[in-house]
Amino acid sequence: MPRKIRDYKTELIRLGFVQRRGKGSHQNWKHPQLQLLITIAFKDGEDTPLYLEKLLKQAIQELETIAAEESEE
Repeated sequence: MPRKIRDYKTELIRLGFVQRRGKGSHQNWKHPQLQLLITIAFKDGEDTPLYLEKLLKQAIQELETIAAEESEE
């Protein structure tokens, strides 16, 4: 069973993403250390689509890379 959008947003907050203003029902989420912008156009009770899961996985990998580079210094 796919996770819900509300759980996805909770994960974004845990990772340090901040919600930025979107247009209409769209919400933009941005992390201060990443160029990636995640746009969510779904209600909290809906299932998270696969493309959003892939974006989150990409963001986690980039954050891990940044953390590894910082620990080497």
